Amino acid sequence: MSNDDAMNSGDAMASNGGESTQRGSLPAATAAGYPQARREPSRREAQGDVFVDPYEWMRDKSSPDVTRYVTEQNELFARRMAPYRDLTKTLTGELRGRVHETDMSVPVRVHGYWYFGRTHEGEQYGMSCRVPVQGDDDWTAPHVDPDAPLPGEEVIFDSNKEAQGHDFFRVGGMDLSRDGRWMLYGVDVHGDERYDLRIRDLVTGQDLPEHIDGVASGGMITPDGQWVFYTKVDEAWRPYSVWRHRVGTPVSEDQEAWRENDERFWVGVGMSFDETRIVIETDSKTTTEVLLLPVDDPTGAFVPFIPRRQDVEYDVSFASFEAEGVAGAEDAGTIPVALVIHNVTNPNFEIDVIDMRSHKPPYALGEGQVIAVGSPAGCEKADASQRALPVDTPFTDPRNPAILQGLFGLRIDGIGMYRHFVTLEYRADGMPHIAVMKKSAARRAFLDGKPWEFASVLPDAADSAADASACETKLYNIGFVENPSYEAPSVRYSFMSFTTPVQLHQLDVLTGVDTVLRKREVPTYDASAYREMRVWVRARDGQNVPVSLVWRRGMAPALDAAADDVQARRAAGAASTQESAGSAGSAGSAGIAPADELHIAAPSVESMIEANRAACASAAGDAQAADAWLSQDDPQAPAMFITGYGAYGISSDPGFSVARPSLLDRGVVYALAHVRGGGEMGRAWYEQGRRDHKIATFTDFIDVTAALQAQGWVARSRTVACGGSAGGLLMGAIANMAPYLYAGIEADVPFVDALTSMLDPDLPLTVTEWDEWGDPVHNPAIYRYMKSYSPYENTMTAAERNARYGTTHFPHMFITTSMNDTRVLYVEPLKWMARLQEGAVGADAIARIEIEAGHGGGSGRYHQWEQVSEENAWTLATIGITR
Repeated sequence: MSNDDAMNSGDAMASNGGESTQRGSLPAATAAGYPQARREPSRREAQGDVFVDPYEWMRDKSSPDVTRYVTEQNELFARRMAPYRDLTKTLTGELRGRVHETDMSVPVRVHGYWYFGRTHEGEQYGMSCRVPVQGDDDWTAPHVDPDAPLPGEEVIFDSNKEAQGHDFFRVGGMDLSRDGRWMLYGVDVHGDERYDLRIRDLVTGQDLPEHIDGVASGGMITPDGQWVFYTKVDEAWRPYSVWRHRVGTPVSEDQEAWRENDERFWVGVGMSFDETRIVIETDSKTTTEVLLLPVDDPTGAFVPFIPRRQDVEYDVSFASFEAEGVAGAEDAGTIPVALVIHNVTNPNFEIDVIDMRSHKPPYALGEGQVIAVGSPAGCEKADASQRALPVDTPFTDPRNPAILQGLFGLRIDGIGMYRHFVTLEYRADGMPHIAVMKKSAARRAFLDGKPWEFASVLPDAADSAADASACETKLYNIGFVENPSYEAPSVRYSFMSFTTPVQLHQLDVLTGVDTVLRKREVPTYDASAYREMRVWVRARDGQNVPVSLVWRRGMAPALDAAADDVQARRAAGAASTQESAGSAGSAGSAGIAPADELHIAAPSVESMIEANRAACASAAGDAQAADAWLSQDDPQAPAMFITGYGAYGISSDPGFSVARPSLLDRGVVYALAHVRGGGEMGRAWYEQGRRDHKIATFTDFIDVTAALQAQGWVARSRTVACGGSAGGLLMGAIANMAPYLYAGIEADVPFVDALTSMLDPDLPLTVTEWDEWGDPVHNPAIYRYMKSYSPYENTMTAAERNARYGTTHFPHMFITTSMNDTRVLYVEPLKWMARLQEGAVGADAIARIEIEAGHGGGSGRYHQWEQVSEENAWTLATIGITR
């Protein structure tokens, strides 16, 4: 990845697509035109059930038949995409036109240096650079000219040079000694996420002779540069064992420092923020344990800060309330504190501050002063009264700061303590939020036992109309970034939205002065040409599901009218609120009142299937009947690209993409469905879309799609869906459950043979993933539940689709995978591809299979831009746009 925001996580999803039938431009394929995959029945027996898998032989990566099949699929892909080479080139040119290819980042201070990145036009990768600080009080970042070096600038790592001779290259973390001389770094040159660690002397520019190969990403070097700690992986490629290496000695003399024997847990090692402790964090999907070792005793034994408890997650950092310079603080002196965030008493986490003078370790979860607590509404582990409440119930707690009162979906994400200020991160109302307060005020509140009074942080809307729009529509992404120094007098945060390119701000908490350090300049882009809006869709079970929309102004008239209506009602609501201020905890304060945002409902599945049957019954002949679902469409409605994820409690928040305007400018509406299984509205939102509730993720996405189409805002025949990894499972599921809603689907590295993978404990990720999907090996009910939705084994023939849905239509499929992917093995999408290409299924499916790449696809920014543009070309061709 370059340091350009073109390749942020939003881009991968902002540029994918599918193919349509009647109104698109992509040719239909027949089974006879596909590579032939031999059928070799293999019995999978579990829980008294037998599944006969004809393509399990593809798991043998060394098989010549697999090599041949992959080659033929890639040849087919090249032939099918050949008509869109010119469009791909056009889109690549547009993307590059929105990027300064020679660019730099804003320097960040780490100890005695300012560190920053550079990219140069024509080079795939970036460079890491630095200059010395001018003194202990030098906290003003130097201005970096993209075309000229700073005085004293040195390049400490040039990925372009390091990547020479490799088709794939990715850095797996860097760590520096306090004096800046020794640098630990790791590289992956295959895409399998196995890193080779090296130690570089930045004085000479040479690597030391000791090589630590084939380990997990990350690792750390102690501040004095004398020791390296790193993590080995087991046969299932699980990071499980922390090792210590004395710099300058043979690797053969390294010793194991700690081992995790529970196969559900992954292990990582790093340095505490205050650089006083080496920290091991071991966690499963639901349980965490932190172990500590004083940095001045690197050969000692790691000790748990708080011993693990099943289904309890926690994290800890260390700081102090300094006495010096604080009025009235002399009597209390300096107070060392532990900042603990955990979910032992609250499913959406709470923050406790422990006075470490009170007693020596070990400490207990729930000990100390409570600073902030999340909302238990709807959570599995809440008490019965709270568990029965809807997720969007406003929440109040007297221990919380005023800014957290009356919010819904409140989850506490983290706290940071610095020399002069304290930071707070949380989610509420489906969005990320940040807040700050002066440390002197925090100290007084701590000593007095009173609530801490944080102030929320947002950019000054007067700086930009786009900023004002993002804040008003509640569609933005904000978070603290680049704050590695305890002594820094100010805090940095980033801000962006669908229409606002990323900004880097620096806030002086003591004075309140907010300085924009950088606004990402995007040539040829005009933010005022686009609109964005969040809509709530009532799903089939009554839950309101948010979906974020962005489109080009004037190219989706019905959406323009809806957005105008929402703005008018919001303005009226604001005036009403001013007249009746003080209604804490009301629906208005929760942000879900009809006057505040737009609510729509999804049509019933039965009504859609009945419409399919009626359309097919009136069609003349089989060929017309196959696509009779098109007759239900408004041919003038805009196209839609809709994406989602919905797994692991990960939130999909709005973000800017330099690729996306190429779709919007051609009339495509971009939609991001915030389905259950994600973390957008806290723990309950996650729990309602995992394990034996997983199908809610799929039905949410289907209902959001259907609701937007039913409003007449977008056309069914021009709707393309996309998701990757666990979001690829989502794509496979909706293709089976509601094929009639989509013209095309792209599934990136899709987890589509989920049940087979979860039945094999020897595969990478399987055991630790049981906390997410359930354990079908030992639980018959979970086996049956997963079997009901796992896409590969639920793929229907055309006749079966017609019987169930009243139409034989199936979306055109664009599938991606990588042969070295260790998270979703290549065999899953490959088997699915073979099944889709069977004649009886009747699907039009193609795949781009990377040979030297991993879960995130290929490396190098130009390579990634070309792939993004290829995917966008396919999407546009799907909806009938070829220029």
